[in-house]
Amino acid sequence: MTVVLGAELILGWPALRQAFTQLRAPHWGWVGVALIAEIVSMGTYARMQRALLRGAGTKVSVRRHVAMAYAAHSLSVTLPGGPVFSTSFNFRQMRRYGVSSAEASWCIALSGVLSTGALILVGSVGGLLARNTGSWRSLAGYAAGAVAVTAAVRLLAGHPLWLERPVRALLGGVNRVRRRPPEHGADRLFGFVTQLRAIRIHRGHFAVAVLLACANWLFDALCLWVCCVAVGADRITPVHLLIAYCAGMAAASVPVVPGGLGVVDGALVLGLVAGGLTSASAVAAVVLYRVISFGFIIGAGWLVWLLLRRRARDSAEAPSRDGHEAPSTGAGA
Repeated sequence: MTVVLGAELILGWPALRQAFTQLRAPHWGWVGVALIAEIVSMGTYARMQRALLRGAGTKVSVRRHVAMAYAAHSLSVTLPGGPVFSTSFNFRQMRRYGVSSAEASWCIALSGVLSTGALILVGSVGGLLARNTGSWRSLAGYAAGAVAVTAAVRLLAGHPLWLERPVRALLGGVNRVRRRPPEHGADRLFGFVTQLRAIRIHRGHFAVAVLLACANWLFDALCLWVCCVAVGADRITPVHLLIAYCAGMAAASVPVVPGGLGVVDGALVLGLVAGGLTSASAVAAVVLYRVISFGFIIGAGWLVWLLLRRRARDSAEAPSRDGHEAPSTGAGA
């Protein structure tokens, strides 16, 4: 990460110097609007997961979903192998809130598919509006693939017994490696499958989840556009900004460094310059956007994670404290 940032600093120093000049006096009202747009973006992702769980018949408060979204996002983008930690954290929190193992796993998997598909859909619309036929055809193909994957996940959720034979074969192979009986763990595994079979999401809730997944990316893109306005770089069209944004988010999917530092920034700057901004204006806008979307949101997410961890520890220690107090009361009596 140090090498990447150092190379960027040397190669882009003239543009950085001009960008810092623009950043010294941004339009603070627009900075506030950008911050609100990013907060709304995080809220829409949390509500997407809530819509999926509600469609499956389980209700968890919006406040808890928002807290999970902030904490999981921070884990995902700042830790090596962050998505693994993020998924594990989401699963544990949902179980703590009374969600079954099957519903939690299903919600996490489907929300990831919907989020990826929504980004592809947003990029496809940008390509169509830009009248870039080749780009549109490629993105349309990816969008069709995302729809197919989403449909497959829903179909398997409704007919999990289709997986019984391949899962038994896989389980038998794993047990042979572990030197266990072929059916070891089968009862627990297929008990999970039985729970999964009972999940039925209402189409209305699913449609709301799809819309919220799209809104999550659009409000994040809005934050980037408002950051451009805040530093006086408002000559880029919404379509070109949307294409630049999707390019940056696509670069974020390559886990080279935590948070995509350097990779995402470079993709965004190049996209904005291609859209008509000067290098200095593009750098200034991206720096401001990353301060909000990376610095502020990640910082808030880690604070939420610490709070949730403390609450989980306190709730785990409470039964232990009660257990120690009960014998002393009996002795005193």
